[in-house]
Amino acid sequence: MGYFVSLNTFPMIPALIAFLVISSSLGLVLSVPLIPDSGHRPVANQTFRPYKEIQKLRRINAYLKKINKPAVKTIQSPDGDLIDCVLSHLQPAFDHPELRGQKPLDPPERPRDHNWTEAVRESLQLWTDSGESCPEGTVPIRRTAEKDILRASSIRNYGRKLRRNVRRDSTGNGHEHAVLFVNGEQYYGAKANLNVWAPQVTSEYEFSLSQIWIISGSFGNDLNTIEAGWQVSPDLYGDNYPRFFTYWTADAYQATGCYNLLCSGFVQTNNKIAIGAAISPRSSYNGRQFDIGLMVWKDPKHGNWWLEFGSGLLVGYWPAFLFSHLRSHASMIQFGGEIVNTRSSGFHTSTQMGSGHFAGEGFGKAAYFRNLQIVDWDNNLLPLTNLHLLADHSNCYDIRQGRNSVWGTYFYYGGPGRNVRCP
Repeated sequence: MGYFVSLNTFPMIPALIAFLVISSSLGLVLSVPLIPDSGHRPVANQTFRPYKEIQKLRRINAYLKKINKPAVKTIQSPDGDLIDCVLSHLQPAFDHPELRGQKPLDPPERPRDHNWTEAVRESLQLWTDSGESCPEGTVPIRRTAEKDILRASSIRNYGRKLRRNVRRDSTGNGHEHAVLFVNGEQYYGAKANLNVWAPQVTSEYEFSLSQIWIISGSFGNDLNTIEAGWQVSPDLYGDNYPRFFTYWTADAYQATGCYNLLCSGFVQTNNKIAIGAAISPRSSYNGRQFDIGLMVWKDPKHGNWWLEFGSGLLVGYWPAFLFSHLRSHASMIQFGGEIVNTRSSGFHTSTQMGSGHFAGEGFGKAAYFRNLQIVDWDNNLLPLTNLHLLADHSNCYDIRQGRNSVWGTYFYYGGPGRNVRCP
């Protein structure tokens, strides 16, 4: 805390009196306690601001020390990210009491009829463009910085989704969707390819994502979800890059779960993919289309939910004990896009979904999901049946489904947000 008093303020006062005035001022400031007595209003609120800031920074640093694990190697990404190569058994998941002291499990049996080959060297993320990689036995983790947490409303809310209405009667809660979903049966996984874009997000408190949802529960406080896809979230990442992400919750986004590896939950087993890192390349309007494969399925042997990214890259798994309903199976699968509309300017947001263009523009212009499949109780990949389409606000973001022999079940989706039909 610094104080400056100009002697020019007292041109007619002798030096001795000026000195006494300054000393008196400093003594008054120093006499104000840094920690207020309980139940008493502070004498001057501004004197407590530095103390509160110091306490906040201490809490942030303690949190950073908890989630940023010691690195064997650190890689600088072209987008500014730092990727830490952390020994796999020291990753955040193993802070969980039920995992402490354990190591990641071996890969499970993949679903039958799944055409895959062990992935060749794929450049799917910006941080790998330098040619650097994480050693075997480590997992790449995007380092969380102080500025990341300062963007959040609180340390507690950092890395969490605000609760959303998954029932789809989402009027007024800010979340808008264009999705294809199936329900009414027992599901043990889902698979799809989706193309990657960099949609414009107009507010730091909004996001735009495209993902697969694995859902079970009653849509009340016991809702369980597993989510994976790509997202643009300035609030979470501080930029507008599309990033590979995961999420989970066991209580409808209240106290459990988080994005990526920001809490103990998801166990990463792969040293080539950094969850939360920027995806590269991306699709361009009327140009090259770049899509990624995603599959989530329940291991028949141990019951954990595994995630595959790209062409056969096993990223890791969500342990079954994290969940209640999903310990058994999912009751709904959803594919599609979601945005947050804060109406911060008093009208509908211009945040884009997908490519920012409506489904009717088709290939090369609209975003898509293709080769949609579900996993059944016997670990078989099957085509979707009894599917449903839903767009909360079809004048802002819409969806169109189709089927052919090459893409199987597919759909185009997305839109620009605010326009003449979406005020």
